[in-house]
Amino acid sequence: MVTASRDKTLRLWDLETGFVLKKMEGHRNCVRSLAVSQDGQLIASGDDSGKIIVWHGETSKSLTQPIQAHSDRIYSLDFSPDGKVLASGSWDKTTKLWNTKTWQQQAEPIGCGPCIWVNCVRYSPSGELLAIATNHDIQIYNSGTRKRVARFGGHTNKNISLAWTLDGTRLLTSGDHDDPTIREWETSTWQQLGAPWPGHSESIYAIAVNPAGTLIASASCDNRIPIITTSYAACVDGDSSTTELLTQDINIDANNHTSYPHHSKAYFSITTARTAFVDGDLSTAEELLTQDISTNPNNHTSYAHRSFVMARKHDWDHALHDATKSLSIKPSLTGYISKGIALCGKGHIRHARAAFDVASMYTDQDSQTTHFLLLIKSIALFGANQHDEAVLLLKELNTGCPNADTHACDIVHAYLRVQLGIKASHAAHHNEAAEHFAAAVKCSALSSKSDIHDIYEELVVLFGWNLKSLWLTAHQGRCDALLRAGRLQDAVKSYRYMMDMSDSITKAKCLDWSNGKSDVQECSTLCLTSGNAAIAASNYDMAIDLYSAIIDLDCTSDVGFANRSKAKLGKMLWEDALLDAQKVIELKPSSHVGYQLRHAALHGAQRFDEAMDARTIMLSKLDDAPEAQIRDLRRQYVPPTQVDDAIQRAVWNELEYSPLRLLNTSTEYKDLLSFATKHSDLQTGRIKDVVATYFRCVLLSHRWEETEALLHDIKDKVVYELDGVGGIAKLQSFCKVARDAGYKWAWMDTCCIDKRSNTEVQELVNSMFDWYCHTALTIVYLCDVSPSSQPGALTRSVWNERGWTFQEFLAPKVVLFYQRDWSLYLGDRSLNHKESRAIMKELEDTTGIDTQALVTFCPGMSGAREKLQWASKRITTVQEDVAYSLFGIFGITLPVIYGERKQRALGRLLQEIVLSKPSAKTNTNSIEIPITTSITELPDEDEEIFYDAIR
Repeated sequence: MVTASRDKTLRLWDLETGFVLKKMEGHRNCVRSLAVSQDGQLIASGDDSGKIIVWHGETSKSLTQPIQAHSDRIYSLDFSPDGKVLASGSWDKTTKLWNTKTWQQQAEPIGCGPCIWVNCVRYSPSGELLAIATNHDIQIYNSGTRKRVARFGGHTNKNISLAWTLDGTRLLTSGDHDDPTIREWETSTWQQLGAPWPGHSESIYAIAVNPAGTLIASASCDNRIPIITTSYAACVDGDSSTTELLTQDINIDANNHTSYPHHSKAYFSITTARTAFVDGDLSTAEELLTQDISTNPNNHTSYAHRSFVMARKHDWDHALHDATKSLSIKPSLTGYISKGIALCGKGHIRHARAAFDVASMYTDQDSQTTHFLLLIKSIALFGANQHDEAVLLLKELNTGCPNADTHACDIVHAYLRVQLGIKASHAAHHNEAAEHFAAAVKCSALSSKSDIHDIYEELVVLFGWNLKSLWLTAHQGRCDALLRAGRLQDAVKSYRYMMDMSDSITKAKCLDWSNGKSDVQECSTLCLTSGNAAIAASNYDMAIDLYSAIIDLDCTSDVGFANRSKAKLGKMLWEDALLDAQKVIELKPSSHVGYQLRHAALHGAQRFDEAMDARTIMLSKLDDAPEAQIRDLRRQYVPPTQVDDAIQRAVWNELEYSPLRLLNTSTEYKDLLSFATKHSDLQTGRIKDVVATYFRCVLLSHRWEETEALLHDIKDKVVYELDGVGGIAKLQSFCKVARDAGYKWAWMDTCCIDKRSNTEVQELVNSMFDWYCHTALTIVYLCDVSPSSQPGALTRSVWNERGWTFQEFLAPKVVLFYQRDWSLYLGDRSLNHKESRAIMKELEDTTGIDTQALVTFCPGMSGAREKLQWASKRITTVQEDVAYSLFGIFGITLPVIYGERKQRALGRLLQEIVLSKPSAKTNTNSIEIPITTSITELPDEDEEIFYDAIR
């Protein structure tokens, strides 16, 4: 059997087992029409978008791409008897015929008239005629000539469905809700035969005739399928046929397209009392069956069925009496099953086993029937407290019968486990109960949907099982047992799993259950306490799980969302924390808490403008709070202007010893303005720390090479986008090393100075020592030291000979040496090469400066002779720089006068050194050169004179 559905799929079913063989996908809209060729080789399906797909009847594979057959939904399809043509009827008011070899349209569409929708098309058994049902009438066409041969009104309003009798002498039609009948038409005259057939209260959408032509079934929106038997005999009083309604107890669900297997036989076809059985109305079921027995005392089936009713009532004596009576009239499968159940109820286990054994003789060796009989036996034994035997039998059934309905075994096993869990809970064996409920939950056959109730309705009839709530009962039982056992975290995980796996209807039931249980409220309280403890211990994952459980238990808990937001802030899950904060605002809009959390989340996400807006609203909520204690919280917070002033002071203090071109407060300034909201923030040094971290600068010390990047080369440009040659390559590598080390700012003397500005040059020369002294890191680039160099290469580097590099190494506290390829010197990955004994030993050897002085150098006049001696071997490109490069070494500030020549520059430096010593004025023997009061009076001699004099 093939079925189509609104779920856009077709499914091929095995009618013997009830299993889905294939699921056929390809439509993108509701599949409303379906047809199968008489040889079973072709399947055609049509959807609401007007597309047709053709499938192979055996492989179920599509033979065509979707064919755009109509411009509106296709309501009907039908193959001609020879399978050469497919007819399609649509709400686009046309019927089209398709060649099944080429799938091309044959001739023009059949137009049934303006505003006439086609609801059904059906070929006659011979294929000569094609009947079309529309919303106005019924039209008959000659399929060969395509000419209309008849047209008649049909039903009162719309004509919905059509079916031909096998001999082609009758056409059956159905109407909509205004005329929910079936009418019979004589095909030689097209006159109606007899009165309309009643049986429905809503539109009839399908009519089917069985292969023998003796049964007619119709399906309607009233969810009923009457089956009618018909025999075409001699005309009696003008009526050429007689019809008899057999049953109308078949209920349908038009939306059910589920692939669960089900039994193809109703082993216990309790007709009149079945509905009462399913609904649990046992008194009515007993009354109806008693009436049947009164009408027919020899009806063995009714006695067996009433035995089931008595067993459901636990009236075991009467149950056994009726079962025995049934078997005395006629031994049967149903009779022995009823006897086995009754004997189990009375505790006569040995006799019950014998009854079930004899029942197996009446299964006609049908494996499905035998399998279901053994399921019933295991359930009955379980009810008689033979738990181990029952579970063992289920296990053997599941593993030893590969072709059996294992799904049913799983359902029964889950149900029995739930019963054991309930029993253990009543005995306060909560851990044991949790184990049983967990086993039921793990059963693959269970889902949160209740369709198993319908599939295994026989179990409902026999034992009164509530399969609709089995899944929910198992999960709720496990949650409750874990909670009572004190296993809070396991209970929370169990509850969250239940909520995650629930469909919308079941989830609503879960919430109703949790809201009505004091245990669940207790669980919420415990979760809150444990969650707060988890946050205090920085165990944010556990806290999030615990607070999530509170939310699952009560989705209106602003406390749950607020605390979970805090935990997510702890994990720096800014966006997730923001969502929870927004939920707090929705649940409690008058409170400041939601905006406080929103502010923190936005700040963490560096959305600073939005964070400041949230902060403003938070402060207004505090001002407007009706509770005095909440309004008092407002005093903790600092006005934005005060925060602004504090930030500005910190910035200027930090930049006091920074190079001139590093001012940038665009991002971290907003960070601070958003963060520093409390008085305590101003007092803890938070602002100073953030400003200092942000403005950490890396300075470069290097030997100028032939080509260097200058200010005009990089101004208003992205360094990394420049052509990486010469000095630009050095600049790019330096910036990358600094950036990779986590620094936002870098300074390189070649390109960060405007040499045209005398003011800037003055500031540079007199401040450079301080800049290097206060930098977070100085990188020394050794352009002449190759990566393969051995220890000692540093001593031979030209960097040690340059005048400016003298102070660039002595001033910084943290220094790293890099080789020509920008790898660390000697592979030393320590954070500060001034702490490297090997590297410091090399420098001591080459400079003559002891390691202690190299590491802890202090500028000033102390040890002036020694400092001058250290500098005496260094050279500069510009002659005046011999003196200017020493200003910082001695901690002095002097005018920078390029062009004065090195003698005068050194003279001014030396004079400042001498005059800084109080003893110089009284003890000229301390320096062996004449001291004059005017720089212009110094002898115009080479600087060596001064070094010789110092020596």
